[in-house]
Amino acid sequence: MTNMDVSVIPIGNSKGIRLTKTLIEKYNITDTVELKLEKGYIIIKPKKEPRKGWDKAFKKMHENKEDKLLIGDVFMDENFEEWK
Repeated sequence: MTNMDVSVIPIGNSKGIRLTKTLIEKYNITDTVELKLEKGYIIIKPKKEPRKGWDKAFKKMHENKEDKLLIGDVFMDENFEEWK
């Protein structure tokens, strides 16, 4: 674990900290972070949204006719009698 001193600065009626560009890029911090309060510590974590933007990407794929199945949803040797 690396320790780093940062200044607490006034922001309106509140206070905040500034993160360097290097930290923002290294930890992929965008618009929102998650604060975790733990035994005398405040942990700042990047907010992860793993599927953010997928809806737009899928729509664009469909418009470009790039949303074809790579593997069929039925295999040639599949036995449907087992499912009855």
